[in-house]
Amino acid sequence: MKNLAVVLMVVLGINSIYSQSAKSNGFISDNFSLEGALQIFKQSNTMEEFENSLNNENSNVNNLDLNNDGYIDYLTVSDYQDKAIHVIVISTYLDKNERQDIATIELERKGVDNAIVQIVGDEDLFGKDVYVEPFDNDERMDRSKGGPNATEIVSSRIIINVWGWPCVRFIYSPRYVLWASPFRWSYYPRWWKPWRPYQYTVFVNRCAPHRYYYHYVPNNRIVYARNVYEPYHHRSEYIYRNDYNHYERHGVNDRDGYRNDNRMSEHSNDRNSPRNEGRYNNNPRNNEGRNNGRMESRSDNRNGGHSESRENRGHGGNEGRKGRRQ
Repeated sequence: MKNLAVVLMVVLGINSIYSQSAKSNGFISDNFSLEGALQIFKQSNTMEEFENSLNNENSNVNNLDLNNDGYIDYLTVSDYQDKAIHVIVISTYLDKNERQDIATIELERKGVDNAIVQIVGDEDLFGKDVYVEPFDNDERMDRSKGGPNATEIVSSRIIINVWGWPCVRFIYSPRYVLWASPFRWSYYPRWWKPWRPYQYTVFVNRCAPHRYYYHYVPNNRIVYARNVYEPYHHRSEYIYRNDYNHYERHGVNDRDGYRNDNRMSEHSNDRNSPRNEGRYNNNPRNNEGRNNGRMESRSDNRNGGHSESRENRGHGGNEGRKGRRQ
C-alpha cells in the first residue's frame, strides 16, 4: 500500500511539473504556431494548397478563436508583390466588417537560385519584431587551440536557401498570378468544418514537431517587405484595444519571453453578446447571406497602388476556382 502511495505521488509530481511547463501565458499568439505555418508553406506546392492546409485541423497550426464564438477561425491567404519581394498575408475575419492579420510570410529572391524567407507575427497578437525562420546547423572542427586534445566541434546556425521549396518556385514562375483568397466571413469552402479550440496543453503538444527546424531571430532580413505590406495591413479595433494584447519584449528565442502588463481576463461566449449576433444556429458558421460571397481580385501595382474589383458569387462549387489577383 505504501509503495502504491509513493508511485501515485511521483506520477502526480511529474504531471504537475509538466502542466507548469506547458502552461499558457495567456497570449492570443499561444494559439497559432508560426513555425507550423512556415512548415506547411515549405510542404505546399501552390498557394491554394497552402491555404487549405492552414485550415486543416490535422495540420496543428491554428487554434485561434479571435471573435470568441467558440469555434476556430478560418484563415485566408493573400499575396502582395514588389519586384523580387512577396509578402504573403495570413488573416481572418472576426465578422463581416472586421479583419485581423495573423502573420506575414516574407519572401525575397536574392539570385537565380537563391531565396530567403521569414514569417513575422502580427504586432497586435505577438508583440513587436517577432521573426521566425528556418535554420540548419553548420558544424566544423576548431583546431585553433594547442595540444593533442584541443580540437573542438563548433556549431553555428546558418540561413537556409529556400529556393528548393516547391511553393517558392511556384511563386517565382513566369505563369504565377498573385493569389487572393476567394473566401471571407460566412463564405467558406464546402469541405471546411470549424472545430472547437483545444486546451493549450493539448495544442502545444500537437504543434511541437514544427519547432525542430525553425527558430526565433531578433532582426528582419527582408526590411523592404514592410513597405510592401503596410498599405494592405488589416487591424481589428477589437483586438487592438484589448489590454491583454499589449506586450513587453523580453527575448526572441523563446515564446515565453513575452510578458503581458495586463493578464488576459476571462471572456465568456455569451450568446446575447453583440459580437455573437447571428452566429448560433444549427451550423455556427453558416449565416444568412452565405450565398452572397464575393471574390476579390486585386491588380498588382508596384508603385503602391491598390485597386479592387468584385464579382458576386454563389457559394456552391466555387472553392475549386482560382482566387487569384489578375
